Amino acid sequence: MARKTGSHSNITGPRIRTAALSLFARYGYAAVSMRQIAREVGVQAGTLYRYTPDKQSLLFDLMRDHMTTLLGAWDQADCTSQGARSRLSAFTRFHIIYHLERPEAVFVSYMELRNLNPGNFEIIEDLRRQYEDRLESILKSGRREGVFHFPDSKLTTLALIAMLTGVNTWYRHGGRLSPERVVEAYWEMVEKLVHP
Repeated sequence: MARKTGSHSNITGPRIRTAALSLFARYGYAAVSMRQIAREVGVQAGTLYRYTPDKQSLLFDLMRDHMTTLLGAWDQADCTSQGARSRLSAFTRFHIIYHLERPEAVFVSYMELRNLNPGNFEIIEDLRRQYEDRLESILKSGRREGVFHFPDSKLTTLALIAMLTGVNTWYRHGGRLSPERVVEAYWEMVEKLVHP
């Protein structure tokens, strides 16, 4: 049987991932079947297995790619030569803008952790820790420089990550506040948290 037009691996594979991400974000991982993903892409269900062994692998790949891309993007943006205050400001801006531009990936990455098998969960948790460690490193530098004051660096890191990522739960593009205004408001809150 001839391959359908446009069903090349560099076209169909990304379309499968895009469809799965959208469906997982809309309905939840547990409620989405491989048949539903195939229907969204416009291929037979069996075709999906040429691109992914199973739905768990598809979820894991989406989450891993989100985290590795996030880490790579921050590592390129981080200005390690600057002081801690400037780096924390840059991290705040980076985190909010990066996440607002990828609402589905963020939603799936945070809400579907419970659906990963133990081995995959451990890998994703390690990637999340690596990202948290980058922020904690900035906070510790700021404390050494005498510009930040907080009781516990790990607790402050987790609080800041939760606060910054929480923007995705309420922000809507085209609403009252621009992303830039949101960043400014959150930076004011972050600064007060680490330098009361």
